[in-house]
Amino acid sequence: MTELDPVIHAQARLRVVASLSALNIGDKIAFPRLQELLEMTAGNLSVHLRKLEDAGYVEISKTHRGRTPATLVGLSRRGRLAFEEYTENIRALLDPTPSKEQP
Repeated sequence: MTELDPVIHAQARLRVVASLSALNIGDKIAFPRLQELLEMTAGNLSVHLRKLEDAGYVEISKTHRGRTPATLVGLSRRGRLAFEEYTENIRALLDPTPSKEQP
């Protein structure tokens, strides 16, 4: 049986990674915008982003827009590859190769 990445497989993290995968490679989204899109609390989103960051799947950068601090989140190359593998594994589970019929 195909193994699913446990870091991505948690529902909230899957939603985060799927949303970030829709961005162009190298693009980032502001934390409040991601929070709004996912309808998650700041604390809940932070916890899941930390887990994804620890796995090397997301990149988080802190900057300023004028005098206002801004946190930007993007999917790393490793995260994009992990998500592609995850989706391939899901597809394989949903549409397994037909077994050869025995004569």
